[in-house]
Amino acid sequence: MATDWLGSIVSINCGESLGVYQGRVSAVDQVSQTISLTRPFHNGVKCLVPEVTFRARDITELKILEIPGPGESRQCGDLQQTEMGIPGVGCQVGPSQNGTGKVLKKPISSSAPQNIPRRTDMKNQDIIISPQQQCSKSYMDRHMETLTQSKGFRRRHNSWSSSSRHPNQVTPKKSGLKNGQMKSKDDECFGDDIDEIPDTDFDFEGNLALFDKAAVFEEIETYERRSGTRSRGTPNEKPARYRHDENILESEPIVYRRIVVPQNANKEFCTDSGLVVPSVSYELHKKLLSVAEKHGLTLERRLEMTGVCASQMALSLLGGPNRLNPKNVHQRPTVALLCGPHVKGAQGISCGRHLSNHDVHVILFLPNFVKMLESITNELNLFSKTQGQQVSSVKDLPDTPVDLVINCLDCHENAFLRDQPWYKAVVDWANQNRAPVLSIDPPINEMEQGIDAKWSLALGLPLPLGERAGRVYLCDIGIPQKVFQEVGINYHSPFGCKFVIPLHST
Repeated sequence: MATDWLGSIVSINCGESLGVYQGRVSAVDQVSQTISLTRPFHNGVKCLVPEVTFRARDITELKILEIPGPGESRQCGDLQQTEMGIPGVGCQVGPSQNGTGKVLKKPISSSAPQNIPRRTDMKNQDIIISPQQQCSKSYMDRHMETLTQSKGFRRRHNSWSSSSRHPNQVTPKKSGLKNGQMKSKDDECFGDDIDEIPDTDFDFEGNLALFDKAAVFEEIETYERRSGTRSRGTPNEKPARYRHDENILESEPIVYRRIVVPQNANKEFCTDSGLVVPSVSYELHKKLLSVAEKHGLTLERRLEMTGVCASQMALSLLGGPNRLNPKNVHQRPTVALLCGPHVKGAQGISCGRHLSNHDVHVILFLPNFVKMLESITNELNLFSKTQGQQVSSVKDLPDTPVDLVINCLDCHENAFLRDQPWYKAVVDWANQNRAPVLSIDPPINEMEQGIDAKWSLALGLPLPLGERAGRVYLCDIGIPQKVFQEVGINYHSPFGCKFVIPLHST
């Protein structure tokens, strides 16, 4: 009868469209040519429905994976989950109403129903079978033969025989070594039942709290101290940070005092890099310029160099590229240049010429004198070829504030000029204009200045300037190093890559 095969584990291949189903036979209907599987698996995944039914025309291949042994159950209507939560091989059927029954040891697989499971992965499970569940195999055998003839079923040669073997004598077919290896891998990967997956989420925060990071790092540090090794990633070690202009390689100690003068400096300055720049007296500064002129650094060269450096500083004070560009033609800056009839005035005129060449509106004030120095005459001739404006009266100076005032009125020798009416009038105008003042080569501290400067530009080496000189800058006028040595100054250039550097009082 067909009930002889109830409880057998089979694998049904329904082609590429429906796939492969595995499960335990729960019903066989010869009239409608159907077979039903309970607790089925579809392509290795447990189905959501408890039972599926197949028609004979939909089945491509049927394999008997396992047949119940002697005295085992033919029905699994009351099938329950095994100890490992894996359905399909072992089942537990309750005892009959009369209380009779027997207990058998049944091996169960550690995975979902696959091809014949390995004996090493099986566990024993108790099965209670009632005597009423014992039945014959003949009807199921004949029905299977009918299905085979109608759809060309292929049966495994060792699964069961047509009529000569009783169900109690049927044993599962042993798979080959290759199939056994594949099944072992499948069992390891897909062997756990999805019902055993925990419903609760993993407590990451709670498990992280169990890790004592401080104790672990303390243990690492203790090991490193004992062994003398150094580990990367220790939290107490902070990586060294360097500036973009700082060398990471160890070098010789930095010597900050590279300029030494023959006499004690009245005042010392320092650069942004920390280099010490001592001041020199006016007499030593004058001697330095005369020795440089003797070696070829003539007054004309010095005037040109001073004019270039002073104009560069003035252009930066006026706003640099943000102010001086073709899009800001309507914001052309205005500079009032106040010069006296001496070499300092000639330096200012040279600066005004360079500023005018850079599209700055320059108003040059120079008083009228019957006889001018040759250097002033030459600079005036060059300035007259620019778009700059020259005036000799205070009345011609602007009434409105200008962008910058450059002061070149004061001189180291000719102190009597301060008593002149034109000098006093220009000083009053500059103090009332409220424009910032830049002084070029101002006099030393003892000589009082009539105009308070915001910035002062020293040449070569600074003089001991007072507080009214404002912030001091130093420019390089091209004096060679050996010229400094000739006047007794041990000199090393503090300028670096610049021609004008700021100085700070120490």
